[in-house]
Amino acid sequence: MASILKVDKLDPQSGTALEIGTSGDTITVPSGATLDISASTLTPPATMPASSGVNLTALNATQLTSGTVPTARLGSGTASSSTVLYGDQTYKTEPGGGKLLAHVFSTYGTQQSSTSSTYADMNLATAAITPASSSSKFFVILNTVGEVGGSGVRLGLRLIARWSDSDNVILTHGIDILNSAGSWTGGRTLSVTHAPATTADILWKAEFNNQLASGTSVQVHANNYTSILSVFELGV
Repeated sequence: MASILKVDKLDPQSGTALEIGTSGDTITVPSGATLDISASTLTPPATMPASSGVNLTALNATQLTSGTVPTARLGSGTASSSTVLYGDQTYKTEPGGGKLLAHVFSTYGTQQSSTSSTYADMNLATAAITPASSSSKFFVILNTVGEVGGSGVRLGLRLIARWSDSDNVILTHGIDILNSAGSWTGGRTLSVTHAPATTADILWKAEFNNQLASGTSVQVHANNYTSILSVFELGV
């Protein structure tokens, strides 16, 4: 029969160390009883026994000093190099397209004239881009001011992409024919998206001509307007 010792307090006979039980014994706090150590210091063993953490609250993540949090604890789905964790805590395929991978541009602001139908360089060659992949697309924008004078004169503009030692015309555009004597000056914006399907270095340039080879000249960068040629590489 178990013995019951009823006391209000246990103190060590000498010193400050008090031992309860002997090695191998099990000390049990029965259901419904409360062990209050809130004002004391608890020194747990180096290895804590397996136990549910459901009642552990106010855990500070800054105390995680080693190891890796399992991906299953961060969200559902499968974590990999091609998935990302969304705000709904689900691993999903990394979104594609719409990613700006690179940007180059060139400016020039000295007026150029021509009466020839042969295309001439507008001095807007950009730096080269090495495509991130052969599936990259490029968005090209030219902003310039052109001028034509005299009846039946047309200013021609075109955009060139150069790779593997070859020029590739990606856009050709003609600006206004005047039906009577006079002149026309105005801004023009040309834009085009192209997919060269290459990983070779690519640079871009713009050219102009007098499409009808008129004796009346046409101008670009008219009135010394600074033209800009911009190229954006877009991931897919």
